[in-house]
Amino acid sequence: MWIDTHCHLDAAEFDGAQAALSGAAAQAGVSLIVIPAIAAFNFERVAELARLYPNCVYALGIHPLLTPQAGDGDLDLLRQAIEQALDDPRFVAIGEIGLDYFVAELKQGALRERQEYFFVEQLKLARHFALPVLLHVRRSQDIILKYLRRHPAHGGIAHAFNGSEQQAQRFIDFGFKLGFGGAMTFPRALQIRRLAAALPLDALVLETDAPDISPAWLHPAHNTPQQIPRIGEVLAQLRGMDARDVAQATSANARAAMPRLAALLDRPAE
Repeated sequence: MWIDTHCHLDAAEFDGAQAALSGAAAQAGVSLIVIPAIAAFNFERVAELARLYPNCVYALGIHPLLTPQAGDGDLDLLRQAIEQALDDPRFVAIGEIGLDYFVAELKQGALRERQEYFFVEQLKLARHFALPVLLHVRRSQDIILKYLRRHPAHGGIAHAFNGSEQQAQRFIDFGFKLGFGGAMTFPRALQIRRLAAALPLDALVLETDAPDISPAWLHPAHNTPQQIPRIGEVLAQLRGMDARDVAQATSANARAAMPRLAALLDRPAE
């Protein structure tokens, strides 16, 4: 069993193809796909996809790159959406939330303050509802760790992790798993590959971030969730392991990171 812990199946690049992509992923052995929201406009869409396809679940949140366009009332909409989703077993986390300091204009001034404000308020919501978070940590690991000290979370995943081993350990100490995907498949991605090989196996989960971060064999074409088993094989090679053991371990880690996901998987068949 493989789990894609981060896939934007609702993205415009996939319009009209979601059924085929979900089916292809299932046929490849991907038993679950986590679809994070990015803004209020797609809260309902990610939930709808999770209801349509049995191997899909979803998270709700406001992405840091969307905070310049987000209205102040969107946090209220998020709270309402979370409250309504609590009875939905396919709702598993708060995400995608975090900070992005790769985009220059978001790294300073009012836009930086705005994304940090949205991040903190969403951490508070996650804490209030006892939910894990799916973190966007691009060029922002240390600042995110600072906020996690102030506003402890119920664990989750640091998505597309690309920090240092010391930063990785700090996320692990806060109860987080670390997401690895297509970037790990490039031979020149030495730092990511070193981390994938050296970090504790029980800290790692797999993801695509589809349609983005395509693996080496697809680049520059769009990524898809059916690539997870092959990405997992790369992780197995880096660690000198059998791919089946990697599948079992990373899936168990995903369940640990998102307890509602574990509860869904453990429900008796109807």
